[in-house]
Amino acid sequence: MTLMESKTGLMEDREIVSEADWLVARKDLLTREKEFSRQRDALSAARHSLPWVKIDKKYVFDGPKGKETLAELFDGRSQLIVYHFMLGPGWGEGCKSCSYLADHFDGANRHLPHRDVTFVVISRAPLSEVEAYQKRMGWRFKWLSSRDNEFNFDYHVSFTKEEEKANKVYYNYGTGEFMSDELPGLSVFYKDENRDIFHTYSTYARGLDILVGAYNFLDLVPKGRDENPDSTMDWVRRHDEY
Repeated sequence: MTLMESKTGLMEDREIVSEADWLVARKDLLTREKEFSRQRDALSAARHSLPWVKIDKKYVFDGPKGKETLAELFDGRSQLIVYHFMLGPGWGEGCKSCSYLADHFDGANRHLPHRDVTFVVISRAPLSEVEAYQKRMGWRFKWLSSRDNEFNFDYHVSFTKEEEKANKVYYNYGTGEFMSDELPGLSVFYKDENRDIFHTYSTYARGLDILVGAYNFLDLVPKGRDENPDSTMDWVRRHDEY
C-alpha cells in the first residue's frame, strides 16, 4: 500500500506497512546509524590529533572591553573557538546564513566554558556596526571586530579587491572563483602554559553544518531539509524576517 502526500509537497510514494515490517526496516537503519556514529567518533579523534601551527603574528581586536589581543580572547582558558561571521564594513546587516548559525551559539556557550573552551565571533565590520546588528538580533555571545588587522585575510575568510578582480581566491583549502569579499568559517586555537598560541583547526563551507542544530532536527523528518540542491539555504531568513 502506498500513500501520495501531494498536499504536503512531498510528492513521492511512501510505503505503508505493518508495525512488524516497519521495525525490520528501522533496525536496518539503526545498524547504519551506529556505524556512522563510530565513523564520526574516529573522525573527531583524527581532528584532535592534527599537528599545530604556532602563531607568532600579533592581532589586536576591537571588542566590548576595548582593544584585546588574540591571547586575551582566551579569557583564562586554554582553548578558543572563533566563528568568522560574514559582516563586512558597510554591509548594514550580517549574512543571513551566518545569522542562522549564530542563533545556535548562545545555548552552546552556556556549557563551553565548563570544558575549558572560550567562544567568540569575529567580523571585519567596525565594532559600531557589529554591535548594532547584534542588538537587533538579540544575541549575547562576545563579538569583536578585526577591522584594523589582517586576521580575516590570514584565515581565508576575507578577500581583497585584487582577488575579486582576478576572480581567484583561496578558500576551503582550494582555489576557486570569487564569490564574495567575505565568506564563513571557524578556527580553533590553543594557548599553552607559556602563553604560546597555536592554530589547531579551521573549517569552512559545509564543514560548518555541524554547528546548525536546526538542520539536525530537519534531518529527522520525512521532508528532510527540503532545500533547493542548487541553492541550499535560500529559504533561510534572519529570525526577525520570517
